[in-house]
Amino acid sequence: MLLARVLRQGRGRAVKILYNALVRVSRDPVAADRAVLADLDREWREHRLPAYRRLVADAGIEVATAAPDRLAQLVDRLGHQAGIQLWYLAIVGGSAWKMEACLTRFCRQHLAHVLPDDDGGAQVLLRGLPGAQPVSTPHAVQSADWYHPVAAELPTATTALPDISQRHAQLTEQRGNAEDACRAALGGEPRLGAQFEQLLRVNQRYGVIREEQARELTLAWPVLRACVRRLGEHLVTTGAVDDADDVFFCTRDETTQRRAGETGSLAGKVRDRRQQWQHERTLAAPLTLGHPMRLIGDVIERAAQEARGPREVGDGAIVGHPASAGRATGPVRIVHGPQDFAAFRDGDVLVAKATAPAWTPLFARAAAVVTDGGTLAAHASLVAREYAIPAVVGTGEATQRLHPGQLVTVDGSAGTVT
Repeated sequence: MLLARVLRQGRGRAVKILYNALVRVSRDPVAADRAVLADLDREWREHRLPAYRRLVADAGIEVATAAPDRLAQLVDRLGHQAGIQLWYLAIVGGSAWKMEACLTRFCRQHLAHVLPDDDGGAQVLLRGLPGAQPVSTPHAVQSADWYHPVAAELPTATTALPDISQRHAQLTEQRGNAEDACRAALGGEPRLGAQFEQLLRVNQRYGVIREEQARELTLAWPVLRACVRRLGEHLVTTGAVDDADDVFFCTRDETTQRRAGETGSLAGKVRDRRQQWQHERTLAAPLTLGHPMRLIGDVIERAAQEARGPREVGDGAIVGHPASAGRATGPVRIVHGPQDFAAFRDGDVLVAKATAPAWTPLFARAAAVVTDGGTLAAHASLVAREYAIPAVVGTGEATQRLHPGQLVTVDGSAGTVT
């Protein structure tokens, strides 16, 4: 995505974007905001997002009567626009967790007595923000894979958010009190006070931007699913597949050839691919594929270490990224998907390979959250903060090492599960 931006916009601006979004933002987020990020946010808000919404609305009307070739065109256009939204989320919204590293360093150096890590540290200043609270949307996904139903297609009982207004109000009050305490502590040092205000303002703003962009990213998913399923229905009529959902296990070329009149069944290929998919989704996924660029890898690792602080990790503990501060103990409940939601109980520790927006209702009942994948910017990290529950992400193997009902303690400040 970054390379494409370089080719489209020219080397000068692209280098400026890369430097500010990947390097400067974690050292001087205020300067990075002024240099390029604020302009990109404005560009997204005033132009890119409205265009995306218009396209989704128009395509949603057209999909019911569109011919197969037109359905494929709609998929291409919607996918392209979704890719643009992902770019802005990666560069603009994704800056939030890098900025937080700078705020965390400042608070540990100058405000440790006001915001101790064991009580949440700098994260207290980023909770209860207006516009960042969890919201239930019809396009909330349980996976970025279009194969999986979105929230609007799931039973209401599994996706309806409980009323968290009281909890959000409490977090807002705690944040306000923490801000006042920090200002009082820095009252005799105007330079540090001004630096704190700038860091606080930019961190809180991008915390909300990240939520807005993440929420809108999958706006096209219901229409994309509708387009693909209608293509599947067409394949059923031609005898290529037995069920419309089989289209999700066909390649683009295979669907194109059948639209062009090629005969023959794809049932054997679909069956083999389903079996392979079912097998591979039970495996533990690696935390990385290949070797990250040194710059990006260093930024991610440094952010995780700064979030953890000087704590020592005990023997035998499962270690991950400290995503949401606090400690909680409870029984393990391993969740693979919405089919497991009904068995989830108040006080359970939610353990999963990853979570997604359609999973958000579980957070209101969970004592803590642990995931195999993810980073400080993952869905589980952000929603756990808004619910003020501990979270440890990026453990790599929690779903393999933990067992249902096992009693564990999750330390979201140290990034450990024992």
